[in-house]
Amino acid sequence: MSTLGAALESAKATRINLFSLATPHMRTFHLTWFAFFLCFFGWFGIAPLMAVVREDLLLTKAQIGNTIIASVAITIIARLVFGWLCDRIGPRLAYSGLLIFGSIPVMCIGLANSYESFLLFRLAIGVIGASFVITQYHTSVMFAPNVVGTANATTAGWGNLGGGVTQIVMPLVFAGVLMFGVGEVFGWRIAMVIPGAALLLVGIAYFFLTQDTPSGNYRDLRARGLMPSVADTRGTFWEAAKDYRVWALFVIYGACFGVELTINNIAALYYHDRFELNLATAGLIAGLFGLMNIFARTLGGMFGDKAGIKFGLRGRVMFLGGVLLCEGVALVLFSQMATLFLAVGAMVVFSLFVQMSEGATFSVVPFINRKALGSVAGIVGAGGNAGAVAFGFLIRAENLTYADALLVVGITVLIASSLVFLVRFSRETERAERQVLDNALAARANGALAPGAAD
Repeated sequence: MSTLGAALESAKATRINLFSLATPHMRTFHLTWFAFFLCFFGWFGIAPLMAVVREDLLLTKAQIGNTIIASVAITIIARLVFGWLCDRIGPRLAYSGLLIFGSIPVMCIGLANSYESFLLFRLAIGVIGASFVITQYHTSVMFAPNVVGTANATTAGWGNLGGGVTQIVMPLVFAGVLMFGVGEVFGWRIAMVIPGAALLLVGIAYFFLTQDTPSGNYRDLRARGLMPSVADTRGTFWEAAKDYRVWALFVIYGACFGVELTINNIAALYYHDRFELNLATAGLIAGLFGLMNIFARTLGGMFGDKAGIKFGLRGRVMFLGGVLLCEGVALVLFSQMATLFLAVGAMVVFSLFVQMSEGATFSVVPFINRKALGSVAGIVGAGGNAGAVAFGFLIRAENLTYADALLVVGITVLIASSLVFLVRFSRETERAERQVLDNALAARANGALAPGAAD
């Protein structure tokens, strides 16, 4: 590692102090997860209201499937673009711009009056799904190797929590709007203004309250010669794209986050139709899946860090393969449950392994290519949405029930778990990363959070 890289590395936090906002590390930690949390409200806020939207716009099962695909398909491109942007302009500007401009279609989806216009709005809203890549990038440059997996997993997990909370809260928001005397047709349209307004406000706050790295913003660091210029970042995307390990992780992330996106989109409808539950009850049960993010994804990152400390980078990878295999088994079991009690129990277990797999994936990503971190994170993150698109075609198939489609998805996950054997690191990389890790552990043992970042 160069002297410049070592200097930037040494400024990273070696511990996570949850109850502090005094350092740029922890301000970034809390703002990234909260911004990502709100992005889920905007992204999937309409999902628990789809039973009402379906009646209002007279949508068929295939059309609903198309809107689900649209909401995640555009995010594939958006994650690639914003990963590349992070390497060039930094995560602070990238996130602020995404939140502010992404709030517009969220607030305006209520203007949809046909299947075609609703589809276009869901397509536009899907861009805010790129927030995940910026979240992972920003915490990766703020935290040292001994805790980076935990930091990435926790911020992403607490952000993903929005996918569960929105299943519970948006029906309540909808009910609150109806209390003002408006009808259901107008009510769902007004309800979506609330998450859009929240996104706008947080986008402004993100610009003023965060910085790109522990040492400052990219523009200032480049002006002082403390980091490579924009010109030096050219070609990093293609460098990442030529690495087969990145594409193995692309598929792996599709097999976990792609599954989570699919469940977020159909869970309320699944319970509503299969078990004949009302909208509020179906949304409450569906919300349990996302609520597991409050701790499950963190466990994946934390155990990934512990495996890395004990067994090196290979330990992180093999842990990922193990939890992904468990996810596939749990999903197959969930798809076969025909009673409500057993279905809910199986879903909770399945959710645990889905989110642990996601956390474990991004405990590996920061070590693939440090020079192209944004591009690697963008490609792998896009894999989650590519998986959701592929699974979406299964979901929309008229000749498959949701249960049958989920069985096929579960088998796919089992096969994908074998791809971890492609994710390997050279001995030189293992030695270099072990040295960086040992330095971080020594700094932590000496009571240092990071230079200028005391508790």
